[in-house]
Amino acid sequence: MPAFPVAAAEAVGDARLRGNLRHATHTIRDKRARAVAELPDWPELRAAGAAVKDRTLRHLDHYLERLERAVTAAGGHVHWAADAAEANRIVTALVLATGEREVVKVKSMVTQEIGLNAALAEAGIRADETDLAELIVQLGDDLPSHILVPAIHRNRGEIRDIFRDRMADRGRPAPEGLTDDPADLAEAARLHLRRKFLDAKVGVSGANFMVAETGTMVVVESEGNGRMCLTLPETLISVVGIEKVVPTWRDLEIFLQLLPRSSTAERMNPYTSMWTGTTDEDGPRAFHLVLLDNGRSDALADTVGRQALRCIRCSACLNVCPVYERAGGHAYGSAYPGPIGAILTPQLRGVTSELDASLPYASSLCGACYEVCPVAIDIPEVLVHLRERVVRGGEVTVRGTRTVIRPAGGHAAERAAMRAARWVFDHPGVLRAGQRLAARTRRLAPRRRLPGPGRAWTDTRDLPPVPAEPFRDWWRRSRGEGSGR
Repeated sequence: MPAFPVAAAEAVGDARLRGNLRHATHTIRDKRARAVAELPDWPELRAAGAAVKDRTLRHLDHYLERLERAVTAAGGHVHWAADAAEANRIVTALVLATGEREVVKVKSMVTQEIGLNAALAEAGIRADETDLAELIVQLGDDLPSHILVPAIHRNRGEIRDIFRDRMADRGRPAPEGLTDDPADLAEAARLHLRRKFLDAKVGVSGANFMVAETGTMVVVESEGNGRMCLTLPETLISVVGIEKVVPTWRDLEIFLQLLPRSSTAERMNPYTSMWTGTTDEDGPRAFHLVLLDNGRSDALADTVGRQALRCIRCSACLNVCPVYERAGGHAYGSAYPGPIGAILTPQLRGVTSELDASLPYASSLCGACYEVCPVAIDIPEVLVHLRERVVRGGEVTVRGTRTVIRPAGGHAAERAAMRAARWVFDHPGVLRAGQRLAARTRRLAPRRRLPGPGRAWTDTRDLPPVPAEPFRDWWRRSRGEGSGR
């Protein structure tokens, strides 16, 4: 996968993609704003969510051990996975142990993160997505481009064509004469999935939250497919990132208010499913919880970057991001696109690859993402922090060990410019002389683009004009000789 600017260039030139994204993100963001405005205590609720997440992350080991004891006591089995490969091995072995070769899945970001479907396919196991948008993506041999609406880049006509051409490959074909009416498309998906729900012996899910005090998993969704997957199969396997734990049910109350309004602009989710271990004759007879690290401990060790682990995957930051609106989600090369992906992915995967090193720059730093984040993640602060890591390298935690990484390639000019700027600011006399020289020779200054390495910076920015006189000179002239330094 190339760096973000290269990958985004093609998407930016696709007028239909930009139109689909603009229509969808503006619709969702407007509805969200109205839903949030209904709660006068939204700022307090937001602060409470951030505080609970921060407290939980500070004592994550304690709450995870408490969760494991509760899940085990309720009849479940807990597995620990250090990385994606280990998680895939565990899930594959669990499915094979049942003797089944097909599973139904609930929409899950973390299983996309680890590439579970591909790993299962290599073992001869077919995984059928049951979320409508995920089904569209899977049938279209596509990749998700949005956290909440994975097929946001597709319009109704494209979806109709995908259903008509590909549904028969994975089960019941699309009805004859299928139109692009939303009701017809939903009915086609319902008919296609119904038999899969009833036949499935193994279900695979993630979880939005894990309640440590009782070992309860929580999945919120809008279509009801999740509840079918969670209750009908004989075996349920849930793969969940370790940061999804909340200490108590009282803490959960906060997030069940923050998440629906921020994601789908609803006062509450249509379906909120909770399960605790197993119960005779009620739901799956076997429950396995796979707790995934996959770089989260390394992110936790970063005192600035760890706030990304507060994320509750609402996608509000994507819907207000001017960069995401034009580039779409595929350019991020990760299960997590948009502003949250730009700070989460480089922490989970490191910044050694060209793509991951480019992600902290996939932002205008306008701050809109921070304004809408329901758990107050200061995404611009983390972006700048990660840019510093890319340019300067330095000490980080990799797989639990403190190590020093080298600067990423391609930033020599930036580093030289920053060193020069630091030297100049450390010498006020030089700065003043430079400002006066620039003012007196401003007619010779480039009007639109900088020469040399600075050319790339001005490709997409206006070059500000050099003022007629330095600010300090203006201050002395207008306020008197002794009023400034």
